[in-house]
Amino acid sequence: MAEDRTPLRARKFARTRLQLLQALVAELETRSFEEVAVRDLCTRAEVSEATFFNYFPRKSDLLAYLGRVWGLALNWHARQAAAARPGLEAIAAVFEEGARQARTWPGPLGELLAHLASRRARPEIPPLLPIEKRLAWPELDGIEAVPDQGVEVVLSQQLQRAVELGQLPRNTHIPTVMVSLVSLFHGVALALVHSNPAAIAGQYRQQLALLWAGVRGLTGARTPVAS
Repeated sequence: MAEDRTPLRARKFARTRLQLLQALVAELETRSFEEVAVRDLCTRAEVSEATFFNYFPRKSDLLAYLGRVWGLALNWHARQAAAARPGLEAIAAVFEEGARQARTWPGPLGELLAHLASRRARPEIPPLLPIEKRLAWPELDGIEAVPDQGVEVVLSQQLQRAVELGQLPRNTHIPTVMVSLVSLFHGVALALVHSNPAAIAGQYRQQLALLWAGVRGLTGARTPVAS
């Protein structure tokens, strides 16, 4: 294994942020975000409250950070799929990973989706460091090089590729389809994450098939459906 030359300060920064993130995920398995106090998170992470606020000015910033870290994994899976089969299959890979996250962490994901639906502005969170990416997802090879982008960016890129590759009609209106795609991604998860998270994957597949059929039907195209 290559020697890690990451500066000590950066390693400490990454580990502290991720310790607090892990504490949040653990708390949200059984409680709502509103019920979790900063002191509870600090007790789990074994840091002071002053340290917490040095890293996250507001408690809600930690929840937004959770979205950034999980979004990184979505981006990695999309890039892996796109390397072999870009476009619609890469989009499907994003949805598959989203469904897996919902099955694994239904409580935290439900709270994150509720927060995304209610927030008025995007919080200012420092970019993820390469070591932070690696520590968060050690099982994902090459995660350090994956851009720290939101799921909307990833989906938009692959939707454009689907049009370029002829998987969707040339006259597909990307902004309109993106609204449907993002609504589907968040809406299905929000509807099922607490009641039946295991059903999210199947619903994603069905809803995506309906969406692509609708796009082709509205444009009068007869493009074959990607598997």
